[in-house]
Amino acid sequence: MILPAVLAPLRGAFTGGAGYLSACTSGLWMRPTHDAIVADLERGARTGADPARYDAAVVESRAAFARLVGVAPGAVAIGSQTSVLAALIAANLPDGAQVLCAEGDFSSVVLPFVHAGRGIRIRTVPLAHLAEAIDAETTLVAFSIVQSATGEVADAAAIIAAARRHRALTFADATQAIGWLPVDATLFDALVCHSYKWLCAPRGVAFLTLSDAYVRTLRPVQAGWFAGEDPWSSCYGADVDLAGDARRFDVSPAWQAFVGAAPALTLFADADRHALHRYTTGMADEFRRRLDLPLPERPSTIVAWHDPDGQSLADLRAAGIVASGRAGRARVAFHIFNDEEDVTRAARALGR
Repeated sequence: MILPAVLAPLRGAFTGGAGYLSACTSGLWMRPTHDAIVADLERGARTGADPARYDAAVVESRAAFARLVGVAPGAVAIGSQTSVLAALIAANLPDGAQVLCAEGDFSSVVLPFVHAGRGIRIRTVPLAHLAEAIDAETTLVAFSIVQSATGEVADAAAIIAAARRHRALTFADATQAIGWLPVDATLFDALVCHSYKWLCAPRGVAFLTLSDAYVRTLRPVQAGWFAGEDPWSSCYGADVDLAGDARRFDVSPAWQAFVGAAPALTLFADADRHALHRYTTGMADEFRRRLDLPLPERPSTIVAWHDPDGQSLADLRAAGIVASGRAGRARVAFHIFNDEEDVTRAARALGR
């Protein structure tokens, strides 16, 4: 695969990546992220924390993520982990609600609903049958757009259409999607994404988008000072005006993480997302062809295959390739910092 010229600025921000096929586990930090964090640490050692600078990093990060998924910044709440933001959704479900999930989905998407109490019931079906399993009893459908263990891409359009027919809410985890797969957050009632994987930000920067209709129904059960309309005037007491949009669900940001996230998110927001999708999935499909693996129904840059004894993963690591194993499978992922040499190197490591 030849890197399209429109992706050169994004690719040029990385100083490494050869042999690193594990963005689905954790993305590489780009040079602007490294430089921003180091500069902040050095500044902090000399003059202490600078809240105004940190607030600016949060504003920049929120705006960049909003651009990535096609919403206004006011539709985006900030958080730290997927499970925490999912727990907000779970806490707002009515007693006895039925939540439909995909079998084998990532625990952070499922466990907040499993342990929500109040008679909330969980039903799971294979991802391929999620849309057809939605019925009049379904209150909410919670699923990952891209499955972590397998790389399978959900038929989001069919799930959304079925949910609308049955007046069910949709809650999507886009952590394994945004950064290589174009995602339109306006199609979902709620969408969560942690940015440390495909968006190559530090851990501790997660986002929740909410539709205009849904945001008005949710209780801010995690409200703190940063959920105020003016956070720095909301630090004390009970007489606090919360933000009038999704920012009322903000939690206090991990400052250094947002300092590092802001330049990364901005570069991804500036990139051509469709070109990025074609480039990354093109490498993945070439790798599948070399290993005689079937092409997926919907292109995915994550390639996983059964590896019960761990031999494939061991062979990859012996060749100096960073890969991962999940649920009895070997797993590789191709991102902007990879190229065809990574495809060849990984295939050769597996005898292909």
